[in-house]
Amino acid sequence: MKNLFIIANWKSNKTTQEAKEWFEKSLEFRVQSLENKEIIICPSFTVMSQVKQFTKHYQLPFKLGAQDISAFDEGSYTGDVNGKQIKEFAEYVIVGHSERRNNNKEDDLILEKKVLKAKEYGLNVIYCVRSMDDIIPKNVFLVAYEPVFAIGTGTPDTPENADAVSKELKQKYHIKNVLYGGSVTSTNVNSFTTLPHIDGVLVGKASLNLLEFSNIIQNA
Repeated sequence: MKNLFIIANWKSNKTTQEAKEWFEKSLEFRVQSLENKEIIICPSFTVMSQVKQFTKHYQLPFKLGAQDISAFDEGSYTGDVNGKQIKEFAEYVIVGHSERRNNNKEDDLILEKKVLKAKEYGLNVIYCVRSMDDIIPKNVFLVAYEPVFAIGTGTPDTPENADAVSKELKQKYHIKNVLYGGSVTSTNVNSFTTLPHIDGVLVGKASLNLLEFSNIIQNA
């Protein structure tokens, strides 16, 4: 049985109280079998400290990831959160999500700098691509394929096409793990994770609801 990555990207959601309620419900909907599954929660920076505390308090086998990283070191970079700061709380960081490419105009040069900073501080990169046309920097081994048409629309890519793209990405860039993201639910997750070239899922909206996210983990 292959190992799977199941990543919750909360995006710009949840206050401290809402995050606390999510974790409190985890006691009721505790996932039983995680033998081959690595669960990574990626909250907003504002609640990352609390999420780490909640994870420890409720003894959940979750790891933490950041949703972004500064392309710069610590210093006079107002609004940026650098790798040294992230490393206090997280082991992973998302780079290249299509929402940041579009909303924040992040290009390949900026994304490559972010990957380098993540590596410098010992953070594992979850690098997002929209298609085979996106360039993947060197030394990236965990990629999430997220077609733009599938993000938040309720219309996922077909498992067969997602698997074909994952296979091509692995061959072209010598990548070990490729995940699928885009309208993942507890109903369709198994159709993706059972295919040979897909090694997990990056879950957005569906991860905000603890019961639905628990079902995604169980069904993967």
